[in-house]
Amino acid sequence: MSLQNKLYNHLTQIVRERDPYIASEGHFFVKQYIREQLAQWGEVATHEFEVRGQKHQNLILNLPGIEQQKLPPILIGAHYDAVPGTPGADDNGTGVAVLLELAAALATKPTKYPIRIVAFDMEEYGLLGSKAYAAYLKQNQASLRLMLSLEMLGYRNNIDNSQRYPADFLKYFYPSKGDFIALVSNLITIPDTIRLHKSLCQNNLDCQWLSVPNNGKWIPATGFSDHSPFWEQGYRAMMVTDTAFLRNPHYHQASDTIETLDQQFLTDVCRGLIAGIYQL
Repeated sequence: MSLQNKLYNHLTQIVRERDPYIASEGHFFVKQYIREQLAQWGEVATHEFEVRGQKHQNLILNLPGIEQQKLPPILIGAHYDAVPGTPGADDNGTGVAVLLELAAALATKPTKYPIRIVAFDMEEYGLLGSKAYAAYLKQNQASLRLMLSLEMLGYRNNIDNSQRYPADFLKYFYPSKGDFIALVSNLITIPDTIRLHKSLCQNNLDCQWLSVPNNGKWIPATGFSDHSPFWEQGYRAMMVTDTAFLRNPHYHQASDTIETLDQQFLTDVCRGLIAGIYQL
């Protein structure tokens, strides 16, 4: 089966209403689907955190690296919850679909570094799953080689002026067409950002990157995903994104469906990330 078909098949299972409170049945179904898919490659651990007296779960799969010495892992994460009233195809069905295929690829052919695959819950309620997990790692003095947040990866628009930016001055440096994949990182992650940028560009993609100081506080929209809590804890972290609401008119809408996605774009992003992670 082709990579594009595999991604599409994941989307058919993930894309449904899955707010943890209002659409709890869909939320539970997607969580179990992710668990079953990851369990093909090893034991799936659970990181529990509590919100208003209710327990929620991040799902974790650890994959060994090929090096004998103990190296810090590359953490790759995507959130699996969605806002009420939307099936969340791009936000964040695409991120989860790519996460599952990265797990499959990196389990089959290990990288130099260990890989930690994490499906975060409660992103839409204020990055709560990733905040809890980043704080847990910091409290336990755990090191990371890099954290990658996969946040909306499947929407492309080739029309002029289809791309907006969170700060006006950026439009003078970046394309007006929303047809690229973006890497947004903190300053200490610039070398890894450049490496990943090169790999994505070699896989039929226009890739743009932006590294921001002060944990993104000067441009708040750069922190609207699960990489942000890792910035706050001092880790190297990067968001991979199609830029979400700055491009996609279906963001947080009932119209965020599979039919609005560019399947070839999504496949190229996935393939480029697989190749790029081996170069880190």
